[in-house]
Amino acid sequence: MDRILIISGHDFRSPRKASIHFIAQELAKTAQVRFLSVGFSNLSLIKGDPRLALAGEANVAKKKNGVECFLWKTFLHPCNLRVGSLRWLEHAHFRYYRSRLPKVPSSWLRDAGTVIVESGLGVAFIELIRKISPDARIIYNASDDLATLGCSPFLQSELCRVAGCLDWARLPSKALVRGFTQGLPLYFIPHGVDFRVRDQEETSPYGTGVHAVSVGSMLFDEGFVVLAADMFPGVQFHIIGPGKTSGALSPPNIHVYGEMKFAETVKYIKHAKFCIAPYRRNEHATYLADTSLKLIQYDFLGLPAVCPAFAAGDRPHRFGYEPGDSDSIRHAIQAAMRQGRHNPGYYLSWGDVAKRLMNPDAYPDTPLLTADASAAAHSRAVA
Repeated sequence: MDRILIISGHDFRSPRKASIHFIAQELAKTAQVRFLSVGFSNLSLIKGDPRLALAGEANVAKKKNGVECFLWKTFLHPCNLRVGSLRWLEHAHFRYYRSRLPKVPSSWLRDAGTVIVESGLGVAFIELIRKISPDARIIYNASDDLATLGCSPFLQSELCRVAGCLDWARLPSKALVRGFTQGLPLYFIPHGVDFRVRDQEETSPYGTGVHAVSVGSMLFDEGFVVLAADMFPGVQFHIIGPGKTSGALSPPNIHVYGEMKFAETVKYIKHAKFCIAPYRRNEHATYLADTSLKLIQYDFLGLPAVCPAFAAGDRPHRFGYEPGDSDSIRHAIQAAMRQGRHNPGYYLSWGDVAKRLMNPDAYPDTPLLTADASAAAHSRAVA
């Protein structure tokens, strides 16, 4: 049985699910899976980290649904200080942080046959992994663009510097090829879906009227929700897990919910008139047209979606707007309400994704991508 270690900024036990949660659960069906959660400290209190509910279980190995979990909590974890004159201190903190890896995850590293590093702070450990476990396969799971996540330039340049330590990378969007060094095998493996949710019988959580729902906090644009609620007072806007927001989401037709288990969000999506992915404008986030789990879930359940034009892509059931532009927001919502339900497109299961991640060459339909040399050179220069 393969011994797999996953290093991520998420925690496997968190109620909010990202792609790495579904992949880990699938891998655990046939392998011993351990999940190291990094980047958690007193700073997480300020950021409203979704792992805060797990703080009492930090720095202790716990098992959940067959996956061994370790949430590493420190006094302060390294982050992007966004101050040029302090870059030296920021970079030194990253190096110090990775040198302080606790005993349990260090033993997991030595024992691992495969290490999956997800985009984010885990990048800082790639070279260390290769030193500690020279025979292990190291797979980079590029769930997000580092710049879009707001990661430090240290991590952006580090990814290019240590690319030779990696065996291959999995990209859920072809747009993510930007910034990778040439010579590293890059496999395009899109996100999957949980096919079981389509057949779940769910009672509507809503009353009468027209209802719209948004799920998740990534790049959450509360300004869109306020504008939309003002323009469509007859629509009830249900906002699930938006993270830290101001008091702006106070109009009577806006309903804000805290973190919710993935399975519980399904009924809100299924019984909505339309769904929303209110991303803030971001020059690096065009890949969200392919990777947004909420948009994939909306489409899989047959719901039209309202989202920024950069995340709409060429998908026929997404209605794009320009953030902050009232007219385009109005037109997108009106079009989504006229659209109604549709048949979903083709998707892989999460089991399919996990198999391709671990052995991409075994699947002829898994494209091998070529890195953009100019973009890679630019990324190496970022520091």
